Amino acid sequence: MYRLTEIKLILKEITGDSFMQTKKLFWLFGCIVMCWLGLSCNSTPGEKLSSPPGYNLNQPRILKLPSSLDEISGIVYYPKDNSVLAINDERGWLYKIFLSSRNEIQKWKYAGGADFEDLVLVDSTFYVLQSNGTLISFKFLNPDSAKATNYQLQVPGSNEFEILYLDKERNALIMLCKDCQADDKNSLSSYAFNLETHSFSKKPAFVVDVRKIETLMNEKGLHFKPSAAAIHSVTGELYIISAINKLIVIADKNGVPQKAYRINPKLFKQPEGITFSPKGDLVISNESADIGAANILYFNYNENR
Repeated sequence: MYRLTEIKLILKEITGDSFMQTKKLFWLFGCIVMCWLGLSCNSTPGEKLSSPPGYNLNQPRILKLPSSLDEISGIVYYPKDNSVLAINDERGWLYKIFLSSRNEIQKWKYAGGADFEDLVLVDSTFYVLQSNGTLISFKFLNPDSAKATNYQLQVPGSNEFEILYLDKERNALIMLCKDCQADDKNSLSSYAFNLETHSFSKKPAFVVDVRKIETLMNEKGLHFKPSAAAIHSVTGELYIISAINKLIVIADKNGVPQKAYRINPKLFKQPEGITFSPKGDLVISNESADIGAANILYFNYNENR
């Protein structure tokens, strides 16, 4: 890969013109690259985008993470000690990140390597979602030993998942498709894992109509690829975030979109996890995306805002 100084020299050779012309061309090249990465096409630099009720998504508290968590994915808020439990995309480790401390992180091994996407904690049992639709259920017998059970969703075809969240009313975990063979570009299916019977629903729990999101965003041809979701602890709404689209969609518990908000790609460089504190504070994890460090964004909730 070329360094920036090398690219400048190449551009100068191509143009054969003055340094100022080269500089302009280099600036244009940079803009094209930024758009290709999805970093600047959907919002103006410095633009303050609108936020869901109760939040200011332009002003987070930012907690930078060490390189071991560059590919942080699913997270869940742990109210007993104001921490976040998290998983890494490719490593079978459970991490505890203390939000009040920038240095204290604990970890425990629960599995070997795989493509781990999301995390839910129900009582003392953890559930981790793999991208192929496998659920790993585990408990720690002691700090050095975890007892795990695998459950495989039986859905024909090639399927990719990144979302797992708890729906207390259904007494179920909900898996939302990112890219499932049974869906088309206008729909995303979800599947429920019953926590009492430890079995998956045979039919979709609900289907998200992507066309409704297009209407909310006034945008045609939207290829919505969600990366994380959670139910708001105060309002009961379903928050769905998409790293690719740089969107937060608020839906009801049946997946019907109600509102949609663009999010600033400078802050939300690759959001892969979302969770809420009991009082409604919003926590979002960003992978490093090869742009600085991975981080956690913390947004205070004020229902009167």
